[in-house]
Amino acid sequence: MAKFVRYKNGDNEAEWGLVNNEGKYLQIEGDVFTRYSITNRVVEPESVKILAPAAPTKIVAAGLNFKEHAKELNMARPAEPLIFIKTSNTVAAHMDNIVLPAMSKRVDYEAELAIIIKNNIKDIGEEMVDASILGYTCLNDVTARDLQEKDGQWSRAKCFDTFAPMGPYVTKDINPDKAAIRLFLNGELKQESNTSDFIFKVKRLVSYVSKIMTLYRGDVITTGTPSGIGPMKEGDKVEVEIEGIGRLANFVSRQNP
Repeated sequence: MAKFVRYKNGDNEAEWGLVNNEGKYLQIEGDVFTRYSITNRVVEPESVKILAPAAPTKIVAAGLNFKEHAKELNMARPAEPLIFIKTSNTVAAHMDNIVLPAMSKRVDYEAELAIIIKNNIKDIGEEMVDASILGYTCLNDVTARDLQEKDGQWSRAKCFDTFAPMGPYVTKDINPDKAAIRLFLNGELKQESNTSDFIFKVKRLVSYVSKIMTLYRGDVITTGTPSGIGPMKEGDKVEVEIEGIGRLANFVSRQNP
């Protein structure tokens, strides 16, 4: 199973590596989105900072896409994908802080499988989706729940800085519609499900979104969260784990008043 990681070594430009069997990185030359080669240069993980595996122009998020989550909220399953936008400022990386904004009193975790788009696409059918995906990663769709309920629409609640940590790795060698997904808060299991509970599968989501808007290389589609959502507080450690990808870890801090 090939797993890739994006990282930064000091002041150098961002680079990509292949994660080897020892958990070290084999440096990549070229462009992982188009053409590249894997070198024999070994990078020690402790010597670099893992970056978010994409620098999207936008994150298109699917709401209410797990059957059990819809049941948890006592809401009807949507007849077509329910989507919203998270802006690019929300992106954060593995081991970064999630910063709780001063204006919110309740900020929740939401474990999700995210799709990284490989090339610019528009109006594609489901049969073209697989060739248009670079890979899959873990994402935490952090949400200011009190502001979401107060506003009645989701832009403010979803778009604070650091509200979309993602990573640490990218792989295409999984079945995205049949992968175990879990979230741990301070080591305690809070969410546990499988993407087989999706209402709308990956190919349907990507094709659907592409018929609404152009998706650019590196854009992200995130696929909804299972039941078990809940709040985080300052000092917490939150981890999203997806079978075949790895575990995304972040710490929770509070914005200075």
